[in-house]
Amino acid sequence: MRGAVIHAPGDVRFEAVDDPRIVHPTDAVIRTAVTCVCGSDLWPYRGAEPIGDPHPMGHEYVGFVEEVGSAVTSVKPGQFVVGSFATSDNTCANCRNGFPSNCLHREFLSTCQAEYVRIPHAQGTLVATDEVPDEEFWPGLLAISDVMGTGWWAADAAEVEPGSTAVVVGDGAVGLCGVIAATEMGAERVIAMSRHASRQELAREFGATDIVAERGEEGIARIKEMTGGIGADSVLECVGTAEAMRQALHTARPGGNVGFVGVPHEVAIDGQELFFSHVGLRGGPAPVRRYLPDLIDRVLTRRIDPGKVFDLTLPLAQVAEGYKAMDERRAVKTLLTP
Repeated sequence: MRGAVIHAPGDVRFEAVDDPRIVHPTDAVIRTAVTCVCGSDLWPYRGAEPIGDPHPMGHEYVGFVEEVGSAVTSVKPGQFVVGSFATSDNTCANCRNGFPSNCLHREFLSTCQAEYVRIPHAQGTLVATDEVPDEEFWPGLLAISDVMGTGWWAADAAEVEPGSTAVVVGDGAVGLCGVIAATEMGAERVIAMSRHASRQELAREFGATDIVAERGEEGIARIKEMTGGIGADSVLECVGTAEAMRQALHTARPGGNVGFVGVPHEVAIDGQELFFSHVGLRGGPAPVRRYLPDLIDRVLTRRIDPGKVFDLTLPLAQVAEGYKAMDERRAVKTLLTP
C-alpha cells in the first residue's frame, strides 16, 4: 500500500510502505475512510522534534474493519469504527480510572496517513457505529479521534462548569474544538484568543462570545480587564509553547483551572509562582477513548460539527501539500481522502 513518510523537516512523501497485518490476537486492520494532518505533526515537519530515520506519519483515523485478531470480539469486519490516537485495552487500572491514554499497554499510533492501518488493542481502542454513517459525518467523526477529543479534554481538565467564563488559548483545530467543548459544558462566556479573521469567525460559529487578538502581556491584560481584574474560571491551553502556557496561567483567576493539551515544547513552570497563584493545572494526552461514545452521539445527532475545522480536502496522494498548507497557515486542518 501507500502512505505518508517523513524523511526530513519539510520533506513528507507519499510512497510504498508495508501492508499492515495482524501481528497479535488483539490487533485489527482497518481500511481508512478518511484521515488527516494534525497540528502536532508540524513539530517534526518544522524541525522542532527529531525525525531520525524516515518513518510513517499520522494518528487520526476512521475506517472500515478489514480483519480482526482472534481475541477481538467488540468489532467485526465491515463495521465502521472510530478510535483514539492512543491505544488502550480499556481494562487496566489506568483505563478504569478514566485515563485510557495512559493505559499500561498504550501505544501511540503513527501510521494513519495511509490506505490501511493496524490498530493494536483493538478490543479496547475501537468503537463501532451502529451502522455505516453517511459520508457527510465522516469529517466530524474523524475530528473526535483526536482534536475534538483533545479539545474536550482541555475543557474537562480546566473544569469548565455551567455559567463559568472560559478562555481558549490557541486557534488551531484543537483550540477551535475547545470552544465547542466549553460551550457544550455550559460556559456562559467563552473567550477565544485568535489573531486570524477566518479562525475568529469559526470560533464564533462554535460558540465563542468574545475574541481577543492580543498576545503575551497585552493578551493577559486584556483578559484581566474583561473579567474585572480577576481572571477566568477555566483556561484551555491548546498550543504547547512557553508563551501559550504563560498566557494560560496568568489569565486564570486564583482558584481557577488550566487544562493544557498542547504538547509542551520548551515549557518551564515556576513552582513558586504556581504555588502562590492558587491555579490548578492538569493536562496530558487526551483520554479520547473515554469520550468516544458520547462524542460520536453528539456528531451523529448533529449537536456538534467539529468537522468544520477541516478547511482543505486533498487526496491522500497530495499529503505533502496538506502539510505545507498547514505550515504556511493557509489551512487550519487538512482532510485526506484515500
